[in-house]
Amino acid sequence: MEFEISYTLDNEQQFWDELDDILSAQCQTHAQIDSALRAYLRFSTNYREEYLQAEYDILRCSYKLLESTLFAAHKQYIRRQIVASLLQEDAVDTLHIIGSFLLSDGRHNEWTFELMKAEGAFPRLVQLIQSQRDDDAGLHRLLLELVYEMSRIQQLSLEELRVIDDAFVMYLFRIIEELSNDVNDPYHYPVIRVLLVLNEQYMVCAHDPGPDNTPTKGLTNKVIKLLSTHGSDYKTFGENIILLLNRESETSLQLLILKLLYLLFTTRSTYEYFYTNDLRVLVDVIIRNLLDLPEESTALRHTYLRVLYPLLAHTQLRHAPHYKRDEICKLLTMMTTVRGAHFAPADETTVRLVGRCVKVPWLKDDPADDLARRMLGTHLVEAGESTLSVMEVAAHKEKPGILTPSRGTEEAGSEQRTAAQVDASLPGRQEAGGIEVNVNGRINGEEQSPFEIEGEA
Repeated sequence: MEFEISYTLDNEQQFWDELDDILSAQCQTHAQIDSALRAYLRFSTNYREEYLQAEYDILRCSYKLLESTLFAAHKQYIRRQIVASLLQEDAVDTLHIIGSFLLSDGRHNEWTFELMKAEGAFPRLVQLIQSQRDDDAGLHRLLLELVYEMSRIQQLSLEELRVIDDAFVMYLFRIIEELSNDVNDPYHYPVIRVLLVLNEQYMVCAHDPGPDNTPTKGLTNKVIKLLSTHGSDYKTFGENIILLLNRESETSLQLLILKLLYLLFTTRSTYEYFYTNDLRVLVDVIIRNLLDLPEESTALRHTYLRVLYPLLAHTQLRHAPHYKRDEICKLLTMMTTVRGAHFAPADETTVRLVGRCVKVPWLKDDPADDLARRMLGTHLVEAGESTLSVMEVAAHKEKPGILTPSRGTEEAGSEQRTAAQVDASLPGRQEAGGIEVNVNGRINGEEQSPFEIEGEA
């Protein structure tokens, strides 16, 4: 049975009612399901200009299918057909409806993203991202979000990563630069997140090629490569990832940012990619977050410490005047000694990573007395840099959507912090041990954002 749409609607409510009718069809065969899906897509796109102009309306249209009796009865088949349509369809309006459905469904059921990968959707999405920006800004943003969500829950194959060429990564960097005057532009974070997740994929692939153990020789991390060779052209990206880390409460996204920072601070050609003022903001953010993490967030604490060492040792922060030297030393002391109830006894890895940090020359050099030895003990100064750090950083993952626990909210009887709690907690705080943390980039009002002040290159 083929559904024919050949009438004119009088109002918006009639549009939604007719859509419900199409999706309530009782289908017994694949041919009938296909007919209903074609009717759904044709009807939605025919009236898009009239009733689906806003992103909210397109999302509502997607949920009509997700919550329909048709989908409830034939979920797996419909998912496969929608993915097949993504691979074949070229009409912008139809792609927008398809993409919205897949993104909404995948966020509730990761199997959809796994199916997309298995059916070869990743190369198709990369192609569409490069070709669709001028046709439909909303579709372009949606395609970026699909790539991000697909890639952060599963490892991409070597063949899929080889689809990413220099031109594609430069294209993403240029989008961010074009939008540099508006950090709240909706393009900023989808583009940044794609670059972050691609970097993670390169890291994981370099140390874990996958089940077939295919050699990765010749596979270059394009994100790091282009920041190494053209970093001065893409400074806005650096400013924004520090701003994002300052604001972000989702653990998985914090880890993505930390993984990129780790590579930038351990790659000689990108040691000084960031402006000095942005690095100082990053020091404040790391101090604050290390103080705020509860005891059970051991792996995240280790990742922050792995980033802190090269940040202090390799970037322009190694030059005088040394930013927050006393506060950093106090923090490291607190993390390896018991001071009241603020920190429990440190685990072996924390001790080793703190020991690496206190070996930074400008932290431990004190002609009068060796401050590092006095504060932390001689056994820590002897700790060396682990050869497993890159693998440890690459391997640390967290399930999407999990918020980072907060020591402050736990003490108030809450297990996890909400976005509102994170926002409220950030302006200048006097932390345990007398460490004052003030992250200006997080404060709204008359204070100037540190990202508006161009520091040293």
